[in-house]
Amino acid sequence: MEEIWNGFVQALGLIASRDPEVLEITRRTLMISVSSTSIASAISVPLGSLIHFNRFRGKRVLVSVIQTLFSVPTVVVGLLVFITFSRAGPLGELDLLFSPPAIIIGEVVLITPLILGLIISALSGLDRAVGETAISLGATRLQMVLLSLREAKFAVLAAVIMGYGRAFSEVGLALMVGGNIRGFTRTLTTTISLETSKGNIELSMALGIILLLIALAINVTLNRLQQR
Repeated sequence: MEEIWNGFVQALGLIASRDPEVLEITRRTLMISVSSTSIASAISVPLGSLIHFNRFRGKRVLVSVIQTLFSVPTVVVGLLVFITFSRAGPLGELDLLFSPPAIIIGEVVLITPLILGLIISALSGLDRAVGETAISLGATRLQMVLLSLREAKFAVLAAVIMGYGRAFSEVGLALMVGGNIRGFTRTLTTTISLETSKGNIELSMALGIILLLIALAINVTLNRLQQR
């Protein structure tokens, strides 16, 4: 209990003093998670609409595969990205391994199935009359899709929030493809893992509290946007 209290006090001290290293790590964490969520959302929204509004053989199997990928271990994704961008891998010449772009790519691969599956579910929950009414009133197929997305905007935003939450709290993948390099690829979660392994529990607790406070602030902001 004392360690928790000391961690909380230390967290307040780090926030109040605007510790340069903590600010740098926090900015990098936000940059990586926001970038990966934005890219994954840009892929998932049109792809989810395409899957939902079209009939084709194997559609149910495809949706089942997407939903299965919800729980894919982060270390598996990290391993695939590591192999792909290692010197012996097919994209090794890009020299992206152990860099922020590698972490972003890995997180995009990790959270895209989650956002995609939730968007498909959101569209599936809409009343079919919405699309049929739009078509009967002369809307084009694209206009009908956009209208459906607008009607399901709360569920779509919830899907994005879920994806962001997983990206923001990710640690295994970031360690594997980022290398936890100080001043370059270190994030809040990888720093917590490092400090815990060194026995620096109070600093780990402080960083964990900062991580939770940032996550809370972002979720409150997104929820307010959702309510509006």
